[in-house]
Amino acid sequence: MERCPWCLGNEKMIRYHDEEWGVPVHDDQKQFEFLMMEVMQCGLNWNMMIQKRETFRKCFDNFDFDKVAVYGEADIERILGTEGMIRSRRKIEAVIHNAQCFQKIRAEFGSFSDYIWSFTKGKTYLYMGHQEGSVPSRNGLSDRTSADLKKRGLKYMGSITVYSHLQACGIINDHWEGCFRYQELIARTDTAFPSATEPYPG
Repeated sequence: MERCPWCLGNEKMIRYHDEEWGVPVHDDQKQFEFLMMEVMQCGLNWNMMIQKRETFRKCFDNFDFDKVAVYGEADIERILGTEGMIRSRRKIEAVIHNAQCFQKIRAEFGSFSDYIWSFTKGKTYLYMGHQEGSVPSRNGLSDRTSADLKKRGLKYMGSITVYSHLQACGIINDHWEGCFRYQELIARTDTAFPSATEPYPG
């Protein structure tokens, strides 16, 4: 069975690739988990995030954004003291702050999922060339989404971080064409084929 080469390092990465990466996410708690794992990943690597995922879930109440939004100093100290946790106060404080911003987006749009999928009008984008391995670290879609998230107050939301999130939650399908998940996901998603420079057909 062929897979995207990036996932082949260990079983947890393979399982994440096979079961989650690129599958459309419409559950807000899962959206928050994926997005905040991207925050924790900044400057590090995704394999580390997958290996530490259960630690993150323990620290952040399974990424319940309503609980995280009211964390205080005692929670920050608890998280910093958790074995195996990334000890970055700035990132932990950013997750708490982002949970509060996340709530505001939900209040405005009904759900964070409705908000973030609105950038592609509910479609999964498949960019020509990406399935052959020509995958950028950012593009016009992630630039626009990043700018809007920053405007709404979220931290650690650069375009590269946001692009990775769009891949993870299925808004962009960047599986390699030879990967068994490529056709499976095309078959189960409403796919559009935008230009990389004009990602918002209207």
